[in-house]
Amino acid sequence: MSRSLIALIVILIVVIGGLFVLSGRAHEKPLTRVEKVVPLANLSN
Repeated sequence: MSRSLIALIVILIVVIGGLFVLSGRAHEKPLTRVEKVVPLANLSN
């Protein structure tokens, strides 16, 4: 195998491994419900 082919394979393995690591770290936070008191004066125009 040529050096450029080996370098390409190594780079692909590193990129794919990095994608797996980053995808494992991404976690969505659950939504929290926030309720606020709205005065009636703000509702009328």
